Amino acid sequence: MRIKEIIAALERFAPLPLQESYDNAGLQCGLTETEVSGVLLCLDVTEEVLSEAIDLGCNLVVSHHPVLFHGLKQVADATQVQRCIRMAIQNDICLYSAHTNLDNAEDGVNFKMAEKLGLFDVQFLSSKTITLADGRQVKSGSGIIGYLPQGEDSLAFLQRVKQAFGIEALQHNALLERQVQSVAICGGAGDFLLDEALHAEADAFLTGEMHYHNWFGHEQQIQIAVLGHYESEQYTREIFRDIIEKVAPTLPVYDTEVSTNPIHIL
Repeated sequence: MRIKEIIAALERFAPLPLQESYDNAGLQCGLTETEVSGVLLCLDVTEEVLSEAIDLGCNLVVSHHPVLFHGLKQVADATQVQRCIRMAIQNDICLYSAHTNLDNAEDGVNFKMAEKLGLFDVQFLSSKTITLADGRQVKSGSGIIGYLPQGEDSLAFLQRVKQAFGIEALQHNALLERQVQSVAICGGAGDFLLDEALHAEADAFLTGEMHYHNWFGHEQQIQIAVLGHYESEQYTREIFRDIIEKVAPTLPVYDTEVSTNPIHIL
């Protein structure tokens, strides 16, 4: 199977037109006509991840975050991004990312987070329909809202979140004095959806990052919890794996063993 066939499967699930205007999802570098020898899945492309791909014999690395988010004016060794691109090209490794298109896809990143929390009746918090170049219409959206099978005490709910995502230090506002049942979620930097969560009358709002001043004024209005960017999106690799294994069940597919989370808790 050629690399371009794996990419086609990823893009059927999360078409590139679903990405935000500022994003650079899709092919980052490499030749897609090449036969795929193996796939390494990760959130971020680093030199350590590429070394792992080389050791495993993988010539395709699929990441959530694009390594080429901004344009490059030179390819030398001055930055990590430059070194990664050089390393990938020198070792004939193709780099591909599915970023905000996967965030905005049905059953994408936020749906996976909802699955980990056992939410049901999950739907987009804010949605729209996009018509693709081939005429196919796909549903797209920002964030999700779903429901716990039954209401939970806010502290018990936060402990559930902490356990489900293996969080070392969970940030939250004052404990809600009513039960939590409806939960709005946006992985990564999602505080732009806080107003949507309030409008939907969600009991809780979970995201990966939140600006300091956005915390104010919501005491006893909504339970806010910030997981950490990496922690909120860590299960994205499961989505990649499911897509790839359906089209290439015998292809070697690996999850990186490198933690690319740059944030450490003391």
